[in-house]
Amino acid sequence: MTEGIIIVNKPDGMTSHDVVACVRKKLNIRRIGHAGTLDPIATGVLVLLLGKKTKLFNKFVTLDKAYRATLVLGMETASADTQGKIIRQAPYGHITKAQVEEAFARFCGDMDQVPPMVSAVKVKGRKLYQLARKGIEISRTPRKIRVDCLRLEAFNPPEVKFYLECSKGTYVRQLAEDIGKYLGCGACISQIQRTRVGDFRVEDAVPLKDINESHIRNWQG
Repeated sequence: MTEGIIIVNKPDGMTSHDVVACVRKKLNIRRIGHAGTLDPIATGVLVLLLGKKTKLFNKFVTLDKAYRATLVLGMETASADTQGKIIRQAPYGHITKAQVEEAFARFCGDMDQVPPMVSAVKVKGRKLYQLARKGIEISRTPRKIRVDCLRLEAFNPPEVKFYLECSKGTYVRQLAEDIGKYLGCGACISQIQRTRVGDFRVEDAVPLKDINESHIRNWQG
């Protein structure tokens, strides 16, 4: 039985499940899964576990992660990204670079974060995004997260590009929305790239279209 891990550079527009299905078909492997969901809007590092290595799932999901992302000031949407229905718009021209940097500093460290409705978190056996697709919103229990680094990389209103290092369970889109609320103008995400999972970096990840058996790694953890 084929076993190991593959570090995929996930393309935009696909679910993590779509990527798994694609690799399963390409490599003719039945037992395969991913360790850490990426939204369709997100790109970057997606770890696939093959064969008996699927048992390592719990080790991978606990690894710290890093992202580069872009938030858009002045707009809140139902999905906290630019693809969702706009629910609020507000002026953002008065927001300064210094204010954004102060907000970023405010959102570093240990904190509670309420997972977004468009997430794979399960409540009573149902994933939140399945409820969100039906227009259902329920109360969610805050989760402990840790933000180790939140750094401004470019300030071109309404777009703000940033770099993030964080613990498992951190939702980038929710972080962006919370920062928007803190600034008073609202915000949502337009782009997310996961650049690192543990020691696995996007520079070493393989584009989905190029995946073959030579890209299977043996990882003991």
